[in-house]
Amino acid sequence: MTEPATHQPQILIAEDDAEIRMALERILDYEGYRTRTVADGAAALEAVKDHPPDLIVLDVMMPFVDGLTVCRRIREHGDRTPVLMLTARHELSDRVEGLDAGADDYVVKPFELEELLARLRALLRRVAGPDQDVLEVGPLHLDVPRRQVEVDSVTVELTRTEFAILELLMRNEGIVLERSTIYDRVWGYDFGDSSRSLDVHVGYLRRKLEADGTPRVIETVRGVGFVLRCPQAGR
Repeated sequence: MTEPATHQPQILIAEDDAEIRMALERILDYEGYRTRTVADGAAALEAVKDHPPDLIVLDVMMPFVDGLTVCRRIREHGDRTPVLMLTARHELSDRVEGLDAGADDYVVKPFELEELLARLRALLRRVAGPDQDVLEVGPLHLDVPRRQVEVDSVTVELTRTEFAILELLMRNEGIVLERSTIYDRVWGYDFGDSSRSLDVHVGYLRRKLEADGTPRVIETVRGVGFVLRCPQAGR
């Protein structure tokens, strides 16, 4: 008896730069995704209507209809398909405009491939189960309802704040989270650049997770924030 095939997410790539479009198609195909590509905003709207994807990679600057307008029109019809915006614009105001248009995430060109793939995985995880109760990344096992953490099947006792930080990092595996983002999501407000509270909690968390010789999984990105990466996670 054959096993049912696992669902391969379909990703729509809307990018007018042929080189970038074809490169993304090759990479995502290699990663096991099904892809469809279009070169302008009007074609993107038609593709979403005719063959609804699981996720949209959407360039901002496209002919006929720009990416911001595409995103707004998709949202106006109640479509909640995750949208990852691509843009060459670096200003904060441009990122805010994209998010206000309905995008779920934003990547600035030129981008690192691993970051792009990590952001795609995070968006797809949210669709599959934004309130997923059990998270597993490498040797880490986190049970949200039971508030229990295991490292290589050994229970580790964490404080409420340590648990919240680890959960946030695990849900965004491979994505660098800015310090302000972590403060806002865990504490509800930003303490500012002068506060060392986050560093202290991450220090305690690292010692607990690495007590039995487990390789470091929480990395510091100097001047930015923190990222969780596990060598055992298969990436």
